[in-house]
Amino acid sequence: MTDRDDALRRELGWTGPEETDYEPPKPKPDPTPAPQPPVPSRPPVDYVPPERPASPPADEEGDHAAPQAGRWAPSPSPEPGPRGGQSEPPPPPFLDPERQGGGHRQPPRYGPPPGAPRDTGPLPTTNRPDEGTRAPQPDWQPPPRPPRPAPPPQQPGPPTQPWKAPLYPPEGASAPPPPPASYADRIRADDLVPSRKVPPARGWRLAVYKATFGMVNLGQSPDEIRQADLEARIKAVLRGHYKIGVMGKGGVGKTTVSASVGSIFAELRQDDRVVAIDADTAFGKLGSRVDPKVQGSYWELASDQHLETFADVRSRVGNNAAGLFVLAGEATPARRRVLDPAIYREATSRLDRYFTISIVDCSSTMDTPVTQEVLRDLDALIVVSSPWVDGAAAAGQTMDWLAARGLTNLLQRTVIVLNDSDGHADKRTRSILAQQFASQGQKVVEVPFDGHLRPGGVIDHSSQMSPAARRKFIEIAAALAEYFPTRDDRSRERH
Repeated sequence: MTDRDDALRRELGWTGPEETDYEPPKPKPDPTPAPQPPVPSRPPVDYVPPERPASPPADEEGDHAAPQAGRWAPSPSPEPGPRGGQSEPPPPPFLDPERQGGGHRQPPRYGPPPGAPRDTGPLPTTNRPDEGTRAPQPDWQPPPRPPRPAPPPQQPGPPTQPWKAPLYPPEGASAPPPPPASYADRIRADDLVPSRKVPPARGWRLAVYKATFGMVNLGQSPDEIRQADLEARIKAVLRGHYKIGVMGKGGVGKTTVSASVGSIFAELRQDDRVVAIDADTAFGKLGSRVDPKVQGSYWELASDQHLETFADVRSRVGNNAAGLFVLAGEATPARRRVLDPAIYREATSRLDRYFTISIVDCSSTMDTPVTQEVLRDLDALIVVSSPWVDGAAAAGQTMDWLAARGLTNLLQRTVIVLNDSDGHADKRTRSILAQQFASQGQKVVEVPFDGHLRPGGVIDHSSQMSPAARRKFIEIAAALAEYFPTRDDRSRERH
């Protein structure tokens, strides 16, 4: 070490050893944590800092104010370095009460923290040669906020009702239909496939359809649509057996009505077997109107012990072109056999095994034992009347006789047929009689005169019967089909 270094050591007051690599011992850290300065609270949004005084008061020692949190501290005077030059002073620390040791500078706050001395003047200038004299930095003040407009005065209004949750569904409105049970139910063929009109079967609409080779299809007429609806009713589901009785005065055409209604049921219900039963003890003619070649009768059917299949029963009954079967009565006057209730019950019980619908042509005399047996087993009834006063009076007496014997349920399933068998009925008389019967709650159907039904013989309902008469018999069958049982009731007592 040179003398110059010794002089410099003495000038600086260095008293340590002379080794050049000597380092002073590092002070041990204080295990006691330094007290944390209190975190100032955030000033309100509309806080305005107070104005500074024009001339700040001086300190007692005459030095600058102590450094405050968030401000630059004054730098000390430069000291000469070891080689005679001035040492570079460290940068002024930034004191932040929220962060220990600084590191990142934070923007100045609007006011001094609680307990800190008030700033009394601008910051002192530094003596650093590279910066020169620093101008004082005044505190930033936010611009004044415009005053908020006063809210308009509240106008007195009607008292408001408390809010009520809306009802679902609203009062008076029907609930929405439930969604379909599956995705397949949502796919409807009617919405995807365009509907095609059914070609007409008669009238000028059919002529237009044929003339245009099917290019112009006007569809069915209202009368055809009505008839299709009636036929759909006749084809309704039927469970068990269904027996229909036909009653009326002699000569009003009850046998013709029995054969015609039975033929309509047999034609439209191909899956069911329909049979017409002649229960007239006064030489009934039902067999001659359906199948004149029939050989069997009640007695052959009741006495046969080998009826095990429908083919066995088929040999004892006749049938017509529509598929209607018939059980004829005694046709030969030479061997007069009187029909009694026991024979009737035995024969009809065997027919019930193979036939679903039975049309029973009753006797004109209601007090006979066979008629009493027929009434015990009926589901519906047809009362045939002529469109004249005497025939209507007889039909009314029949209704009264049924009501007197407590057959009110059967009366509710009764259809009145005004049959014009000779073609001399007055239109006004038919209308008055129809209104009188309808006022009692019965359904009334007027059958017009048909010349093919008058002479007798086999009834050909498909070609010889007039369309008007055929339409009326379809209406009769549809009215009776409304009383079809919806459950199997073959074991019940119908009386």
